[in-house]
Amino acid sequence: MAGMSVEPYREIRFDKDGDGAAGQREALAATAGQGVTDLVMFAHGWNNSPTVAARLYAAFFAPFPGLVRSGVRVGYVGVVWPSMMFSDEPIPDFASVAAVHPGKGAVVERLAVLLREQPEDEAAFGEFGELLRVLTDTNGSAAFAERPSGGAEGSAGPPVPDFLLGDPVAVCAMFADALEEAAGPGSVPTPRDAFGGSGLGRYWKGAREALRQATYYTMKRRAGVVGERGLGPLLGGVARSSPGLRVHLVGHSMGARLVAYALRGLPDGVRTVGSVTLLQGAFSHYAFAASLPHEPGRGGALRDLQRRVDGPVVGCYSRHDTSLRVFYPLASRLARDADSLLGSDRRWGAIGHDGIQAVPGTAALTLAGALRGGIPAAGCVSVDTAEVVGEHSDICHPQLARLVTSAGRIGR
Repeated sequence: MAGMSVEPYREIRFDKDGDGAAGQREALAATAGQGVTDLVMFAHGWNNSPTVAARLYAAFFAPFPGLVRSGVRVGYVGVVWPSMMFSDEPIPDFASVAAVHPGKGAVVERLAVLLREQPEDEAAFGEFGELLRVLTDTNGSAAFAERPSGGAEGSAGPPVPDFLLGDPVAVCAMFADALEEAAGPGSVPTPRDAFGGSGLGRYWKGAREALRQATYYTMKRRAGVVGERGLGPLLGGVARSSPGLRVHLVGHSMGARLVAYALRGLPDGVRTVGSVTLLQGAFSHYAFAASLPHEPGRGGALRDLQRRVDGPVVGCYSRHDTSLRVFYPLASRLARDADSLLGSDRRWGAIGHDGIQAVPGTAALTLAGALRGGIPAAGCVSVDTAEVVGEHSDICHPQLARLVTSAGRIGR
C-alpha cells in the first residue's frame, strides 16, 4: 500500500453489521506462507475516514521494524470499520452525523434546525429528545428502562445511556454544566433551576453535546458488533487455516472496544491471539471483572475473557485524556442516577482513564517500569502512559509500540 511504513501490510474491512469482504480470511492466512510468524492488527477509533486511519497505522507501525527481535517475521493489518471522528468542536459535523446514521437524513436536518434556532421553550427540548431517540433507534424507552442498572453491558450492545431516556431539559442542562466544568477554573456553571424564560436558551450548548454523545453511543454499539460478529469469527478462521500464526490485537478508543469484543466472537478453543493492547480504551474499566464492586452478583461484559488470550491484556491509560475523564461517563450513567452525573462515581470510568479495574491479580505499572522490566506474560495489566499520552488521540509514540512488542513477546 502506497505510503505505508511497513511491509507486508493488509487492510481488512467490515460494515456496520460486522460483515467483511469475501477472501479476507484467505488473504490473512496467505501471509503465513510468506514466512510471517506474527500479525499485529490495529483497529482505529473515532474516525470515519479510511485514509486518515491508514495514516494513523503508518505512523504507529513505523518503529516496529527496529523493535522486533530476530527470528520473528511480523505482518501488519489495519482494521477499517464505519466509525465517526469524535470531534472536540462544540458544533457537530452534521454531514458526518448523517453518515453514521444512514436513512436518518430528515432527523439530522431537523436536529440541525433546532440547534441553529435554539427555541426558548420546553416543547423544543422535548422534540429534540424524541429526535435523538429516533436517531439511535431507542424509541422503546420503557423496555430499555427495565434493564438492570450498574453499567454492565450485554452481548455486543451497551445499555442505553441516561441522556436518551431522561427529561431533555434536565439532560441538556447537565451536559452544559459538564462542558463548563471541563472548561476549568473561571467558568460559571449554568443554574439547573433556570428552566423558564431566557434560561432555557443557555442549554442548547448542552444539546449539541447530547447529539455528539448520541452518535458516540451508536459507534459504541457498532464497535462491539464488528468485534464480536466480524473480527472474532475471522480470527477463528485464520487459526484453522494457519494454526501457527500468532495475532496481536491493538485498538485505540472505540477500536479498543472492537478488539476486546473480538474475544467474545472467538470460537471455543482458539488460542491464536497472543496479546491485546488497549490504547485509551473507550469502554468500561470493569469490562473484564468477574464481579462488579458495586453489584457483586454481576460481572463485566467481557468477564474472564482475558483467559482466551495466550498472553496479556494490556490497558493503557492517561489522566490527561479529557474525552474519557469527562465525556465518557456522561454517556454511561443511567437516568435514575442523574444526581451523580457530574460526580466522581467510579462505576462509569473507562479503561483509558484509569486502567483495568476489579480483576484480581492485575499488574499496575508505570510506562517507565513496563519498558524497563517488560510486560507480564499473562493476565490483565494496567499501564499508566501519562508521561507520553497528552490527550485522547496522542498515541503515536515509539514507547507505545514497544509496549505492544513486549506484550506479544516479539520485542528485542
